[in-house]
Amino acid sequence: MNAPFAPADLSHPLFTRPDVQRMREDMALALRAAAHFGLGEGVCNHFSMALPDGQHFLLNPRGLMWSEVQADDVVMVDARGAVVAGGHVVEPTAMFIHAAVHRIARKTCVLHTHMPYASALTLTTQRALDTTLSQNAMRFHGRLAIDAQYNGFALDDSEGERIANAMQGADISFLGNHGIIVCGERMDYAFDDLYYLERACQAQVLAQSTGVPLAPCDPALAATVAEQANGERLQSTLFFEALRRKLP
Repeated sequence: MNAPFAPADLSHPLFTRPDVQRMREDMALALRAAAHFGLGEGVCNHFSMALPDGQHFLLNPRGLMWSEVQADDVVMVDARGAVVAGGHVVEPTAMFIHAAVHRIARKTCVLHTHMPYASALTLTTQRALDTTLSQNAMRFHGRLAIDAQYNGFALDDSEGERIANAMQGADISFLGNHGIIVCGERMDYAFDDLYYLERACQAQVLAQSTGVPLAPCDPALAATVAEQANGERLQSTLFFEALRRKLP
């Protein structure tokens, strides 16, 4: 991986292409929306989107809060971590995780957060959401991976690759003692999953806090609900477009 994570050309032809401009707008919107719902953490964590050429991806820059990121703040990097276009630097730890997930898991959108309730569940012996509890949780039935091996900060390629391989093709990974990764083929779908994953985790944490035994549904029913929820994603697009109208 290249050492200089430095800003580069703002006029790169791929960076300024209309479809990539739209992707930058979508990613910036997703970041601001995540901040709006309290899913961010300081200036940490990252969203990324693989570009159609298969050689580059978009990443939020180092040092900006998610609430302030606009399309022109998003940077374009290559698979080695070099900034190809954009006006900001990037954080090396982001490259080690996101580059590996894009390369190994072959996901277009990769959203990594330490959002509160999902992260809280990574601290338990179960490590993850119980997808037989709430209706929101059931949409994720059969879609989760658990990576219980926490190794500290991802400071090299091998740790990013280990995290990516532990996903085993799943859309969502709970990283033990750490946070979560949500992936998708489109940003509106990925963000919708991120939002409802946190809502499902919140409901579980609140239910557990009552001290009353939980009442899970039959796994077969959870599987049916997952098919219902994931079979038609118009609601995901409508939610994302509502956020585009409402958030600055």
